[in-house]
Amino acid sequence: MLTVDLDKLALAPGQICLDVGCGEGRHTLATYLLDGVQALGVDLSERDLGTASGRIEDMQVHAPGGVVGFAAGDATALPLADASVDAVIASEILEHIPNYLLVLAEIKRVLKPGGRLCISVPRQWPEWVCWQLSEGYRTTPGGHIRIFDATHLRREVVREGFLFNSKGSAHALHVPYWWLKCLFWRKETEPWVVQTYHKLLVWDLMSRPWLTRAFDALLNPVMGKSVVFYFTKPVEVAA
Repeated sequence: MLTVDLDKLALAPGQICLDVGCGEGRHTLATYLLDGVQALGVDLSERDLGTASGRIEDMQVHAPGGVVGFAAGDATALPLADASVDAVIASEILEHIPNYLLVLAEIKRVLKPGGRLCISVPRQWPEWVCWQLSEGYRTTPGGHIRIFDATHLRREVVREGFLFNSKGSAHALHVPYWWLKCLFWRKETEPWVVQTYHKLLVWDLMSRPWLTRAFDALLNPVMGKSVVFYFTKPVEVAA
């Protein structure tokens, strides 16, 4: 289930989309399925990159001429040339990185003028509840080191030189699951209520029934776990 609305990136055949902090390649592989798009995922985790690469073969039959690749790289020092990509996805990574402003600067550097950027971060108040319920949730190595105020983050991205386009949200049904996970964080075996809720999420993902999809859409503006922003890098006008 995607956090990013790929339609808002308006990717055309031949364009390059970079997924920064791609993890196991969820958004990279979804971009690969778009007609003729070149998808590149970059992440620090060799294990996650291996998982992502292992999924390419299963996706090839569904990819109409797309190109996909994964590479190890640091989001604060991207291994790409200036103005070399048409779109960037940075989904659920900024809350993990101490110097996230450097990530924004790197994204701006590699984006072409007129390029599109999507950023998503955990919504402030559901994330705060997770922090209150479990110290382990917020102290796990590689975990979330900050809670973003969405309005403040939007202003910082605009201050970096991007134009704000629109805002969305996603995954409201995931919020209670993470609250339950945090509540029972120290349990070696997950209680039945956590396991049952996880099965509900898997069923929703695979079956996409109208009832849960409608409920999720209704709740997203208020408690969607992810807040999603869309920006554009301005085209410089010659004097």
